[in-house]
Amino acid sequence: MKTIKVGLGTCGISAGGQLVYNKLVEEIKTKNLEVELKETGCMGMCYEEVLVEVEEDNGTFLYSKVTPERASKIVTEHIINNAPVKEWIVKSDEVNKEEDFLKNQNRIVLRNCGIIDPTSIDEYIAQNGYKAIQTVLKNSTPIDIVDQIIKSGLRGRGGGGFSTGMKWKFAHMEKADKKYIICNADEGDPGAFMDRSVLEGDPHSVLEGMMIAGYAIGSDEAYIYCRAEYPLAIKRLKNAIAQCEERGYLGKNIFGSGFSFKIKIKEGAGAFVCGEETALMASIEGKRGVPRLRPPFPANKGLWGKPTNINNVETFANVPWIINNGWDKYAALGTEKSKGTKVFALAGKINHSGLAEVPMGMTINEIVYGIGGGIKNGKKFKAVQMGGPSGGCIPASMGDLKIDYDEITRTGAIMGSGGMIVLDETTCMVDLARYFLNFTQNESCGKCTFCRIGTKRMLEILERITEGNGKESDIDLLIDLAQKIKNGSLCGLGQTAPNPVLTTLQYFREEYEAHIRDKKCPAHNCAALIEYCIDPDLCTGCGVCARECSSNAITGKKKEAYYLDTALCSKCGKCFEVCKFDAVIKN
Repeated sequence: MKTIKVGLGTCGISAGGQLVYNKLVEEIKTKNLEVELKETGCMGMCYEEVLVEVEEDNGTFLYSKVTPERASKIVTEHIINNAPVKEWIVKSDEVNKEEDFLKNQNRIVLRNCGIIDPTSIDEYIAQNGYKAIQTVLKNSTPIDIVDQIIKSGLRGRGGGGFSTGMKWKFAHMEKADKKYIICNADEGDPGAFMDRSVLEGDPHSVLEGMMIAGYAIGSDEAYIYCRAEYPLAIKRLKNAIAQCEERGYLGKNIFGSGFSFKIKIKEGAGAFVCGEETALMASIEGKRGVPRLRPPFPANKGLWGKPTNINNVETFANVPWIINNGWDKYAALGTEKSKGTKVFALAGKINHSGLAEVPMGMTINEIVYGIGGGIKNGKKFKAVQMGGPSGGCIPASMGDLKIDYDEITRTGAIMGSGGMIVLDETTCMVDLARYFLNFTQNESCGKCTFCRIGTKRMLEILERITEGNGKESDIDLLIDLAQKIKNGSLCGLGQTAPNPVLTTLQYFREEYEAHIRDKKCPAHNCAALIEYCIDPDLCTGCGVCARECSSNAITGKKKEAYYLDTALCSKCGKCFEVCKFDAVIKN
């Protein structure tokens, strides 16, 4: 019997995946076909959504950009007539149009995403699911597991990259009547969607990783702190937890071992600061999500004053694989100080946007040009922004830099949770810094004066520069404020908020100087510093630009060169976008 899988992660649904799924349900029913229809999570190739996979005895066929109309034809031609629609296939035994995207990946965290039905515990079990926790409970002591995770070299995938095993060891060594495990699923970086996709595509792997962590530190209770803006992830998590409770995988005396463990979900309200450990715990406790001074660290005094271990989604998803395959196999991947793989959310001006899991040590260029398929529209690669608002920009000239926690940190950026926004020559680095600082300024909890007021002052300076009103002294003032904010803030939000400004100043200082001294935006991006005009020698008089101009700044006659009145121009750029003859010039 043939099986059809439809990618129904958030990316697939937003591209029309639910409509495709409904159409397949209709086709299978009306044609009375013996076909098993399943949903699955994100397959990684978000740029090819909607993705539909047909499995049969002759192999597997992956179709891309499927619409309800195409779905109907796939049923007729492939399912009924056994004639695959070759022009829509991106991967099969004979076709591999996405070889560059897939060949250098090593899927550990994403091992089941896009393969299993995330709503089925049986499909997870069929992929060695819950084998690791049974092995742990049967054959290992808690300290054995801690040692294995330490030797694997797994570092926290949520930001700073602290040793996961050492974090577990600190919590394990604490003596207390109660300990907690927390999964930080508050993923709030713009452009990041790794954790969301794992929760949507393989929630059981995260639950199993949490269970193993609970056994290792001596905890019997856990929380998953997931932002409410991830409704599908929360829905699938609730379903997975219910299935585990029904099977006895969660609750009292799991697998007859004497180990008990329960998991609850806490929905966050979307405050970026709640991604910080102490603010997150305050939110779970029902308090305002603001950070507190450390020490004491969560391992000593965390949730409700009890020893607590906090890791993010990707970190926990690695754990069952390490137990099943051996810490040495994990440690064999990556670099000396950064082991294993890393999941990246590729976004921005790149041809292949989506999820990619690569071994540590791969270079930025290999990701951008190999897996990512290069820059859109043949533009020039300018930089990557890594680590979200807490990260920084790495210029294209450093494209041979290896993906390694310490190497990335030395650039002034951070690995962060794994967002990688690719920038091209049309990106203004000053405006990009302004965007991220505006984000962190809005998300500041306000507890620290330097973070609350300092980021506001920095934002005002950046806004002034992008509007053409910058001063020569602004660059030195930005650097001075940045250092004071980093040194005077209590938590990671304030301590890293200046990073986008500092890295763009370090690598793209000339753009700041052009804005300030020449009143020009080299990327032709800042509206206040742009002037549009029409080249009479190139204008054909088609009139498209005039029809699109909302401010009536363009006048002329058909088949004659049109004229743009700069005094009336709103600088919306619509004329530049619609002109097919390159007659509209942006200065």
